[in-house]
Amino acid sequence: MKKIVAILWHNSANRMRVLREEIDQIADVRIFSAGSLGDGEEDINDLYAAIDQADLLLLNETASDPIWKEINEYIKNTTQPMVYVGGEAATHVKNAQQAKWTAFANAYYTYGGAENTLNMLRFLCAEVLGEAMPYEEVKRIPWDSIFAPDGNTLYDSPESYFVDYPRSNKGTIALVISRSAWVSDDMQVENCLIREIRNAGFSVLPIFTYAMADKNLGAFGVEAALEKFCFLSDGTPCVDGMIRLAGMFNHGASSAVMQKLHCPVIKPICSYTMTVDEWKENPDGTFADVAWSIALPELDGVIEPMFIGAQERHGEAERRVPVESRVKKLVRRLAKWVALKKKANRDKKVVFMLNNNPCTSVEASVGGGANLDTLESVVRVMKAMQERGYTLEEIPESGDELIKTIMGRKALSDFRWTTTGEIVNKGGALDLVSKELYESWFAELPEDLRSSIIENWGEPVGEGMVHEGKLLVTGVRFGNTIVCAQPKRGCMGSKCDGSSCKILHDPHIPPTHQYLATYRWFERVFGADVLIHVGTHGNLEFLPGKSVAQSDSCCTDACLGDLPLLYIYNADNPPEATIAKRRAMAVTVDHMQTVMVSGGLYDNLEELDNLLTQYEKTKIADASQSHLMEHLIYDEIQKSELLSFIDLTDYHSRMDEITEQCHKVLSTVKNTQIQDGMHIFGQIPEGDALVDMITSILRFEGVESQSLRSHICEMIGLCLPIILTRQGHFYADYGMTGGQIVAELDRVSRNMIGLFLNGEDFCGQEEVMGKLKVKFTLKFEEINSFRPRVEDIAQRIRDSKEIDALLSGMDGDFIPAGPAGIVTRGRDDVLPTGRNMYSLDPEMVPTKAAWEVGRRLGNAVIEKFQKEENRYPENMALYWMTTDIMWADGEGMAQLLYMLGVEPVWLPNGKVRSFRIIPLSELGRPRIDVTVKISGILRDNFQNCINLVDDAIHAVAALNEPEDRNFIRKHTLEAMKENSELTFDDAAARLFGAQPGTYTAGVNLLIYSSSWEQQGDIGDLFTLYNQYSYGRNRFGKEAMGVLQKNLSTVELTYDKVMSDEHDLLGCCCYFANHGGMTAAAKNLSGTEVRTYYGDSRETTSVEVRTLGEEISRVVTGKLLNPKWIEGQKKAGYQGAGDISKRVGRVYGWDATTDAVDDRIFDDITKTFVANEENRQFFMENNPWALEEMSRRLLEACDRGLWNPEEGLLEEIQDAYLELEGFLEEDMGDAAGEFQGSAIEITPRDQMEVFRRNAQKLHAVKGKRGQK
Repeated sequence: MKKIVAILWHNSANRMRVLREEIDQIADVRIFSAGSLGDGEEDINDLYAAIDQADLLLLNETASDPIWKEINEYIKNTTQPMVYVGGEAATHVKNAQQAKWTAFANAYYTYGGAENTLNMLRFLCAEVLGEAMPYEEVKRIPWDSIFAPDGNTLYDSPESYFVDYPRSNKGTIALVISRSAWVSDDMQVENCLIREIRNAGFSVLPIFTYAMADKNLGAFGVEAALEKFCFLSDGTPCVDGMIRLAGMFNHGASSAVMQKLHCPVIKPICSYTMTVDEWKENPDGTFADVAWSIALPELDGVIEPMFIGAQERHGEAERRVPVESRVKKLVRRLAKWVALKKKANRDKKVVFMLNNNPCTSVEASVGGGANLDTLESVVRVMKAMQERGYTLEEIPESGDELIKTIMGRKALSDFRWTTTGEIVNKGGALDLVSKELYESWFAELPEDLRSSIIENWGEPVGEGMVHEGKLLVTGVRFGNTIVCAQPKRGCMGSKCDGSSCKILHDPHIPPTHQYLATYRWFERVFGADVLIHVGTHGNLEFLPGKSVAQSDSCCTDACLGDLPLLYIYNADNPPEATIAKRRAMAVTVDHMQTVMVSGGLYDNLEELDNLLTQYEKTKIADASQSHLMEHLIYDEIQKSELLSFIDLTDYHSRMDEITEQCHKVLSTVKNTQIQDGMHIFGQIPEGDALVDMITSILRFEGVESQSLRSHICEMIGLCLPIILTRQGHFYADYGMTGGQIVAELDRVSRNMIGLFLNGEDFCGQEEVMGKLKVKFTLKFEEINSFRPRVEDIAQRIRDSKEIDALLSGMDGDFIPAGPAGIVTRGRDDVLPTGRNMYSLDPEMVPTKAAWEVGRRLGNAVIEKFQKEENRYPENMALYWMTTDIMWADGEGMAQLLYMLGVEPVWLPNGKVRSFRIIPLSELGRPRIDVTVKISGILRDNFQNCINLVDDAIHAVAALNEPEDRNFIRKHTLEAMKENSELTFDDAAARLFGAQPGTYTAGVNLLIYSSSWEQQGDIGDLFTLYNQYSYGRNRFGKEAMGVLQKNLSTVELTYDKVMSDEHDLLGCCCYFANHGGMTAAAKNLSGTEVRTYYGDSRETTSVEVRTLGEEISRVVTGKLLNPKWIEGQKKAGYQGAGDISKRVGRVYGWDATTDAVDDRIFDDITKTFVANEENRQFFMENNPWALEEMSRRLLEACDRGLWNPEEGLLEEIQDAYLELEGFLEEDMGDAAGEFQGSAIEITPRDQMEVFRRNAQKLHAVKGKRGQK
């Protein structure tokens, strides 16, 4: 019997192995999977031994399997005949005879199926190896067809199929599967789906198709199959929903045909890389399948990436098997989506869920939405619903009226100023769920989840949000629509302290009984047809459980139930939207980003800027006048915290140096872009707002792309990248500093865009140029080339039909996919909005442009540290978020690699293949060690990036280099010396994060609940929460000692800003991670740690400043800027809440890093508490926000973080007493017990998390102390 070695693509190898019994009657065939050989699951030496004995090699070489390079090296001199099969076969043949064999064999192979596979082997034995063996011609199975759900009959049209299988009145579900599954009879998953679809009362339209379009074969791909089989002959769609298991990711063509179908298209996950048991046990779900099974299909706009099946091994072969409970759930969820198509709008019931962050005061933060005016947005959507026939009653006229209704009834969770008694008395409870009803829902949960909830929250109904033994469900009803605030998920009671904040004790804690009851009530009692989460972002998608491909025991999956979820999300936030899509099955409807405008200067800063300009003009012409102005400038500098770092010693003789420093700082503030209020869903910027929007988009200056203002700069005889690096320099010929010129360039750009929108070209108009003068008229043509782009962006803005898209989703319609990103960072492809957003190809980062930015940032960090310390830093700790990848194309990742002395290696298509270690002689400096805190979202979605960085770290640690030139190696060897049980792999671990399935650093919870006594407590909690190591061989491995060792050698901590749309006061995660990391490093090293902040807002002119300087820039440029404040005021309650949140984050930064100057708190107090106009704004719109803000200021003072200017403390105290009385009176007499304004510090020994981990926490620190 002849011996054949077949090296095939993994799935092809598996399909051949299934035929082992039949194959053994033909030849001795050894079957190898190229993928498994590459992964080490199959032994390459076994392959080589088989090749040596083989009579023929059957090869399916593909570019996607890197093991072929090694295989080809081994077989390059072999004499056995080689026959190639697969899509790339023709590119490998060497001669005419081989080409003939390959053509015949590949026909069998391509058409597939058992008969063709066996006849291919018979053909090879007969025609290539000379065996006397009969074989049959290729059986030409159709490339696509409708097939009978219970037989082998094929149909060439839906009409003919429906004769034998009539359509159900409930609806028809198309099941689109891979042709290979059908021809190889690997159909267990598909048959389970067919069975459940029919059991649910639907008719099923089963279609198989060849995924790859190949016109030479006559295979036209999935899109053609959908056109052919999902429409009747008159062009009418004949399906009401679709489950798509097959298909490539061509979002243009795919989206077009799916839009014509007007139905939901679901793409579940059937894993090819793990078994069902491995999926159940894996905390991450299916991270090996994320790109192929989830990320790429998202480009098509498909939804519901639910895990329904996996591989099971049967002998040497693998067969796919279903997870029946997940298949049933998938069909139930699809049935709900289809019901939205079928049900009349007047009968539909809708729930709007507003975000509500307890940590920033439940009462103050209803409807937080990351620059979306959620309250006004909901009102406008409800009005549009009413126009479309939905049954609504007494719709509020405005967002202001809506929030007054919610707060008047206290339709939210209990907290410091709200009790369950008050909620019931004021009408905020939609229902009180009885113990018996809730227990019936609770009994449906898997036993392990029930046990976890009971362990943490007690037997049903628990204690939180319980009134007279019943669970409260809160909200406000407007006919068939409910608006509610999302329940608290990790705390309970009318208080906020270390004992009530149970999530602080355990980040993996499940949600409360009341949380689960709320979602169940919407579905089972109210009978909601669709749930709409409003604004970025809530907490449902961040509940504990698998990162992707959730199970019945995952909290997000369990709470959501079968409700379709639409999610109104900011188009600038693909990282967190990705979590909502993949963990909560959300269909996102993205919204436009807020209009950005120049912040400018105000008050004393504006006065100083004027003085400096006058001084520059008079210092030569009028010495006496300039001397007087030096005194005035000195006085103004003294008034500003922003300029407190400037050394004024002997200022008369150093005035040029001082004025340049002042100019630079003022320019940084002046040219900061700020939000002009908040976006309202469905509202399109018009007039001046449209001009401002386009101006902010076109001002981005990329490393590889030139902006409009750059062309204008060249027209006036200057170079923008140089100007950006010399903003403090005074250009005498222009009578302005570099920073002032930049501001003028923005103004001229705005004027030109207005000109273009009016249909005119630029030809040097003075009213457009203003203070700037044209020097080179040849630039007019290049400048006017921007006009078509301006007109295109304007049209795409006008085409943003956000409310229409949401209403389409509520009709069960397909929502087309669209990219997401920061529009002001060169990503105008996010327009139009109103699409189901997707992210990017994770293998494309860092890009070459990002590498250049990261390299510059790395050099800037090193230079700054050298200047301050006169040596190189040994270890830099940094916070690495998904935003770096999705917003900045991996600038931070590039910087991290550069610190190590490593450079990415790119393929011609731009994908990152590997890395190159830069020799020390070329690098010219030591290799800097890094300690990296990764975000939970990065952990879950960019494993390839984590693996690349981890590989680079370990490769550098293994280099045989002097320890004073390789600090990674130095610290790794030290760790192994201190702990002899540490392996090299563990000792070189540098990537750490939260426990799998959790998403918090914990520090923000500690700060907001006032559950800390000293900064060491903050550092300890950060270490506890982030002790889990990640890398190629580690996913959430406990590594407390290694993390502590790394942090003990950290000399500087670092993060960066990349856009004015997002800054370090925009989210509590920044101080929780960067600040917490700093506190931990200081605590473990026993020394001060430098805190730096990078700035790549201008990619051609990156900067690195201290954390204190960055806080000051953001506070001055935005938080205290009257222009920004007025924008926030337009949003009323929500604007006041967002101001309060930002003040709370200033407090968080000071608590963690001591980096906030006293004068910042002074100015905050003067601006918001002492200022009568602003205080009245808070009192009228959101007094709870004023209370929360004032409370934090008082706490800062009590803890010694702030030494107030004389008289300010008394002013706060007086205002706070008045406010406290107002809030107590508002609650009424029947409120019961509540915390109110009291700050209750919980000692660490009373907190379970510290008590349980104290010994482990200090083990390493104690060992080092003994040495």
